[in-house]
Amino acid sequence: MREIKAGDITRAVSSLFKQANYELGKDVLTALKRARREEESPSGREVIDTILKNADIASNEGIPLCQDCGTAVVFLEPGQDVHITGGDLYKAVNEGVRRAYAEGYLRRSIVSQPFSERANTGDNTPAVIHTDIVPGDKLKITVLPKGGGAENMAKLGMLLPSDGRQGLVEFVVNAVDEAWSKPCPPVIIGVGIGGTAEKAVSMAKHALLRRVGEPSPDAEIADIEREILGKVNNLGIGPMGYGGRITALAVHAESFPTHITSLPVAVNLQCHSARHRETIL
Repeated sequence: MREIKAGDITRAVSSLFKQANYELGKDVLTALKRARREEESPSGREVIDTILKNADIASNEGIPLCQDCGTAVVFLEPGQDVHITGGDLYKAVNEGVRRAYAEGYLRRSIVSQPFSERANTGDNTPAVIHTDIVPGDKLKITVLPKGGGAENMAKLGMLLPSDGRQGLVEFVVNAVDEAWSKPCPPVIIGVGIGGTAEKAVSMAKHALLRRVGEPSPDAEIADIEREILGKVNNLGIGPMGYGGRITALAVHAESFPTHITSLPVAVNLQCHSARHRETIL
């Protein structure tokens, strides 16, 4: 049994959220630069130039990439041989979020009682935490500051098995078409296929963590990703909705076995400011 101190988790979470809000990953920057070369629309190219300039300024000056510093989404993968000492795991994570948003001058956007008072919690907590216990004696922490504009465009469809591949592809493409400029394209499209309603939604969110443009290891799913990307980039929405070829940088799909009567499909869109960071303790 390996021990990990709660304080170390707090410090790691705080550092990760600040890094994620200040700097785009190399994979995202590479995808944006490739999109700039492939975009045919002058206004679309200008938008991508502005996005890249903004990323450079944010990184150099240590300021947020976007005024929406997001919901604090945290993925935890504790090894089954890990023991947390000196405090509660989830409390340690939320303290890390609290410190990051205060010390990093990140906008606090979380409100309590969402259907009535909607009072700001003041520190961007509580985080949305997903936990998956894995073999080993390490703790992997991945943070994803998720902007509201893109998150609001999430979709869940409980399709019929007879809808098949064509139905799920059309569902995803229609979700992007309906969203248009609201999720701040060029987007990354997370797709969850199968399982149950909540499993599909969780997979769609988790798929956003994959290196941008890296295909699924499953050949059939990778082929679906390519088909969806091609159809989405023929919609003509373009960067920030100004028209053009590049509406999406990538499609990342995950799949899980499902009931004989079901075909759940979930879509979660990530804006061009695709911010996430991870570490292993």
